[in-house]
Amino acid sequence: MVNLKINGNLIHVPEDMTVLEAATLAGVTIPTLCDHPDLHPYGGCRLCVVDVKGYRTPMASCTLAVSEDMEVNTHSPEIEKSRKIILELFMSNYHDDGYENGQKQKTQFMHWVDHYGLDVKASMSTKPQYPVNSDANPFVFVDLNKCIQCTRCVRACTDIQGRFVWSMAERGIDTHPVAGANTDMLDARCESCGACVAYCPTGALDNKMSMGAGVPDKVVMTTCTYCGVGCQFELNIKANKIIRVTSTEKAPVNGNHLCVKGRYGYDFVHHPERISKPRVRRYLLEGKKKPVVSEQLTMNMGQWDWVETDWETALDITSQKILDIKSQFGANRIGVLTSAKCTNEENYLMNKLARQAIGTNNIDHCARL
Repeated sequence: MVNLKINGNLIHVPEDMTVLEAATLAGVTIPTLCDHPDLHPYGGCRLCVVDVKGYRTPMASCTLAVSEDMEVNTHSPEIEKSRKIILELFMSNYHDDGYENGQKQKTQFMHWVDHYGLDVKASMSTKPQYPVNSDANPFVFVDLNKCIQCTRCVRACTDIQGRFVWSMAERGIDTHPVAGANTDMLDARCESCGACVAYCPTGALDNKMSMGAGVPDKVVMTTCTYCGVGCQFELNIKANKIIRVTSTEKAPVNGNHLCVKGRYGYDFVHHPERISKPRVRRYLLEGKKKPVVSEQLTMNMGQWDWVETDWETALDITSQKILDIKSQFGANRIGVLTSAKCTNEENYLMNKLARQAIGTNNIDHCARL
């Protein structure tokens, strides 16, 4: 453990921490844009600089390791003035025609711009430097006019997804992210996972499916239905419709990481052909025997039609049919088909149902790839 002072308060932290991590542990908020707990430190935005006793210049707290008897001041008047100047420099190269449209919650960048009292319209660049929606990716919206060169998209693609799609090109004020060898994202082997969008602090990268959808009425945490891993994310709901999926560090399995299906494959929820209630054959609801398919008269009478019913009725019919088959022919005449889209826990319960409750080993699933 290391003993140091932050804003005059003595704290004890592990020796492998940075000053930024130590301050966070002590409940002190240091502004930052390029840093994220999931990504390796970069020290590029300089918004997190702090005064350290014995150091000639302010130091970036996200890359500075703690040391014994270190004394740190995180919010001196000089440091606060420096942060405001840094944000003004960022804004001089930032352009957003739609910043007042309220497309979604305030970005991390705009949070600090407002915190330090900058007038967005007056301080941002008067004209765009890059084309808006400049990439053909069907899911990721790219507007480099909002980019502040924090490289979080580059590091997210490298550290989180391992695809190495993004890199930085040019120098000085012309520095900007490029996909591959300055090509489009899909040609650069992008998997459209949206990690770069999730970690972008300015909205330079956004979700095309959610552009113009507005601010959600509520956010609901749920579990993804596409596979058994159990990834969790937040559904952004507006007027009882999903307008956006956002990953969250609160998810114990996946954190901010999602695949393309989990982040962008939610439109099936509102599809008009989606079955949202149990359905059973009409003859079962009416308590009749199974009709013969070849009898045209029976088919015309609609005995094979699917009819919506409630869950209790559907489960009662199913359980009774299972009991009838088991008592007449034995448990091995019954097969259970489960799904690879269920969670591991749900599939475990299906195993218990098949092998212990029903008494059959005839259980299979739909995963074949």
